Amino acid sequence: MNKLLLGTALVASLTITGLTVGSANAQSRNSLTIGVTLEPPHLDPTAGAAAAIDETVYANVFEGLTRIDQNGAIQPQLAESWTVSDDGLVYTFNLKSGVMFHDGTSFDASDVVFSFDRARAENSVNAQKALFAAIETVEVVNPTTVKMILSRPEGSLLFNLGWGDAVIVAPESAETNKTNPVGTGPFKFSRWVKGDRVELAAIAKDAPIQKATFRFMSDPSAQVAALKAGDIDAATNLNAPEAVLAFQADKNFEVAIGTTEGETILSINNTRAPLNDVRVRRAIAHGIDRQAIIDGAMFGFGTPIGSHFAPHHPAYVDLTGAYPHDPAKARALLAEAGVTDLKLTLKLPPPAYARRGGEIVAAQLKEVGVAVEIVPVEWAQWLEQVFRGDDFDLTIVSHTEPLDIGIYARDKYYFNYDSPAFKAVIKRLNATSEPAARTALLAVAQEIVAVDAVNGFMFQLARLGVWRKGLKGMWRNAPVQAIDITDVRWE
Repeated sequence: MNKLLLGTALVASLTITGLTVGSANAQSRNSLTIGVTLEPPHLDPTAGAAAAIDETVYANVFEGLTRIDQNGAIQPQLAESWTVSDDGLVYTFNLKSGVMFHDGTSFDASDVVFSFDRARAENSVNAQKALFAAIETVEVVNPTTVKMILSRPEGSLLFNLGWGDAVIVAPESAETNKTNPVGTGPFKFSRWVKGDRVELAAIAKDAPIQKATFRFMSDPSAQVAALKAGDIDAATNLNAPEAVLAFQADKNFEVAIGTTEGETILSINNTRAPLNDVRVRRAIAHGIDRQAIIDGAMFGFGTPIGSHFAPHHPAYVDLTGAYPHDPAKARALLAEAGVTDLKLTLKLPPPAYARRGGEIVAAQLKEVGVAVEIVPVEWAQWLEQVFRGDDFDLTIVSHTEPLDIGIYARDKYYFNYDSPAFKAVIKRLNATSEPAARTALLAVAQEIVAVDAVNGFMFQLARLGVWRKGLKGMWRNAPVQAIDITDVRWE
């Protein structure tokens, strides 16, 4: 009832302001303004874990040897083509010629060697350094040819090279990419107004979009208001799911409900007592009601998950039945573990799924005897305290990296899970390229993290795209952390 009434009110509001939105269509058709939830901590995708970095610069400013398209498929980018040896240990990449970095320096094979040596170095700050673990050496064959030699077969290498963390950077500009990103993409960095926006400018004078602006709007109501007023042209992942019904009813907008790689989880610090007891983690898993969280925080947009895996992936195993919502079972597990009067902190970053979902999770856990103190934090604080600082009990975050269940095999990753059995499965997976064998191993991996209740697996984040009619080329789905505007245009 409340959802319907709110939707009706928003429909009326949008209809009243329809003339304002319509008048915005008369503005220049060679510019684009997108509202995004989070401001990136910096603009170097090879030196940070925040999805907001890739959202702004992936494919737009920086390019890799390969790229991931909107369907999740591998496409050539700076590498025009490649060959693979019969043993899967040698990849030879044929590079595009005539490519320039935005500062006027030329791109060639030496930049590829520099980029991967830098990413793999002992002192590398690359957040996804594990992507390059199988690479033994990268060698220049000639200016347009690179040979990559592996220490073991890596079935997902070409996909890994399409991540934002694997983009190619130049030695002349690598150290300043955080504040002045220099890539080879169709857009160059123009300026960053801290706390407000990042602006990009097209390289080609005949590009359909000459200027692109990414405006930071963590407040869901601000996103809605900016769309209605014509201050932004699009929100690729609307932070106000309650407004979707209204936008669907408004002829000035197009709404695209798609999928993401965002496993939204109640992350648990596995080394903190009593959370290091699997019975306590299982109690938490039984204490949360996934569908109630989806309905209450996301207005029904989202798919329940029982492990760290996207339901749209062919290798997905439905494990939501492993820990059904069962408060009595949760209380019994806590009693079995000898835990009473448990008090935990829940640190919540800005996105609506976290802030709204956290309120619901806290109420649900209270019902099973767990007192939860909610601590709102900004994104920079979350990265410092939770992701890097190990200073948390619980948090809620959406992991939007593609096919990223391998993070559970990392040493000292922020939720501090350490399972030799799981690491053995991932080691075999990394050395396997045959599709059926990979699917079987991925199923085992999903089951292990579910049985161990490493985290509270809640739902797969939906992508709620809203943009003005006439804007073409926007992605419906988000197979990678990107707002790729390279094919966007006005019609």
